[in-house]
Amino acid sequence: MELKELQAKVDSWIKKYGVRYFSELTNMAILSEEVGEVARIMSRRFGEQSEKESDKNKDLGDELADVLFVLTCIANQTGVDLEQAMQNNFEKKTKRDSLRHLENGKL
Repeated sequence: MELKELQAKVDSWIKKYGVRYFSELTNMAILSEEVGEVARIMSRRFGEQSEKESDKNKDLGDELADVLFVLTCIANQTGVDLEQAMQNNFEKKTKRDSLRHLENGKL
């Protein structure tokens, strides 16, 4: 799915099932909550913390999709074209980091 298609699909879903977008600040809080759920899975499944029984059936992919959904909501309601933003971001990173990681002896 292209990012433009994702943005249109999220917008359509919100209008059909969500009634309207939550405010930008509410969505920012929801995004933080969703990122926290990803962090919980990551720290317990891949980090040093032990995984609680109640967390063992948590789906990392589903939680990442929740993050992407809310992030897309924020982009939609603030007029950000995610495809263009990502293209610009790749150009920035390439310009800034074209040799940085290749020359990093730690990697």
